[in-house]
Amino acid sequence: MPLFTEEQLIRRKIERRFNKALKDYNLLSDGDRILIALSGGKDSLAMLELLAARSRSHKPRITVVAAHVRLKNIEYLSEKSTLEKFCSDNNVEIHFIDGEFDASTDKRKSPCFLCSWNRRKALFALAKELGCNKLALGHNMDDFLETLLMNITFQGAFSAMTPRMEMKKFPLTIIRPLCLVNEADVETLATLAQYPQQIKRCPYERDSNREEMKKLLKHLEKLNPEARYSLWGSMNNIQQELLPPDTTKTENKTEKI
Repeated sequence: MPLFTEEQLIRRKIERRFNKALKDYNLLSDGDRILIALSGGKDSLAMLELLAARSRSHKPRITVVAAHVRLKNIEYLSEKSTLEKFCSDNNVEIHFIDGEFDASTDKRKSPCFLCSWNRRKALFALAKELGCNKLALGHNMDDFLETLLMNITFQGAFSAMTPRMEMKKFPLTIIRPLCLVNEADVETLATLAQYPQQIKRCPYERDSNREEMKKLLKHLEKLNPEARYSLWGSMNNIQQELLPPDTTKTENKTEKI
């Protein structure tokens, strides 16, 4: 008989990548109180399990609590009782926040941005209320790379997300502990562990280019199986001397008398 089941093997793989992210990006400190953004999707469920298990370790000592945001005009139909049971099984307290937003109020921003920002604001407010100093979001490595490709393609900017970001206007640090975990591995775990499935009917899905970036990332991996790791490494290997000089900034040249 094998020493480990398929589920145990994938959990060990994810845990290694999770622990590497915690260490490499200094995501946890002793005394942290972390609010977990629990959307009900596979990534947030996996993150909750990992952080809940980590909270039972001795160093650094952390506590965790979860929150699920429901916006009335966006149909993320996670069953409340299902999320409550999942959190209870992991000994994590959960809070539910109801809200809504009107995408027509700001034509400068995409509906996806407005939806995300309204969810974040609700989480920021709850984090302050609960005395949490960190907010954990479930973005995986694919999310980072897709954002990188989107920003290069549509914004003309070499940028993505950061595993750790201290907010300027809020006494809060955002952390993304799954930043080194492949989405495919989380999908495998979700299937083997029989995670509860979320019904997603977002009216703005077609307005986003993220699905096209997913296809592009898969195509790049067909060209080079290590493409994702090359893309990740490129974010810390910017060779400025081999790039065109920045001609968009003009220097103020004043003659000294």
